[in-house]
Amino acid sequence: MNIRYIRRPLRIAMWSGPRNISTAMMRAWENRGDCAVSDEPLYAAYLATTGADHPMRTQVIAAGDTDWRNVVRALRGPIPGDKPIWYQKHMSHHLLPDMLTREDDRAWIGEMTNVLLIRDPREVVASYLKARATVTPDEIGLPQQVQLHDLLSAAGKPPPIIDAGDFLRAPEAYLRVLCEQMGINFTDRMLHWPSGLRATDGVWAPHWYGHVWESTGFKTRSEAETTQLPSAGARVADASMPHYQRLHALRLRV
Repeated sequence: MNIRYIRRPLRIAMWSGPRNISTAMMRAWENRGDCAVSDEPLYAAYLATTGADHPMRTQVIAAGDTDWRNVVRALRGPIPGDKPIWYQKHMSHHLLPDMLTREDDRAWIGEMTNVLLIRDPREVVASYLKARATVTPDEIGLPQQVQLHDLLSAAGKPPPIIDAGDFLRAPEAYLRVLCEQMGINFTDRMLHWPSGLRATDGVWAPHWYGHVWESTGFKTRSEAETTQLPSAGARVADASMPHYQRLHALRLRV
């Protein structure tokens, strides 16, 4: 399978799993001043198609578009506010099989500047289970990130892979490298932002974004998040580990 590439304006598709630093990243990019942001635009379509019982499911579906093709048309359209950069925060598990099967259906991905944001699945699962009672390997997005990596690499454009643990030890260094690779200037506005709710936050933010609302910059993860997992959670983390290890070996290092 191949993905076509079309360049500019700069549309950044940041593909993450849940309970990562993708929302903090969204804050960093929005705070540049020259960047529009979108928060998980495929979420409503994912919930409507899968029937997944997520917190605030009804509100998410009501607030979004449940036809992924409509969402993709919007993501290919004019950038909000006529900004030169558009950061699109995506959950990789929102990419359903029907969205990747046909070349025409997945062509839009090649029009983006794609980045994969990964995190140790043991930490992801530990954090996820604090907000929702159950989780599966597919719901933390690593299998889909591997598929994206393989599709993009086959097209000759392997996406940079950022591990959250590495990034949080040196956020400025990583953001400088990303900006350089994308052909834009770094600004230290990306390192700090005002706390609180944003109009650009998804309707689900009250359930998931408590720590982000309190934040004013990137913070190192607490070691407490790597505590003992329940047996079901440990099985999910173990099943996800080979995908993580494969991507981790290819990660960007600065």
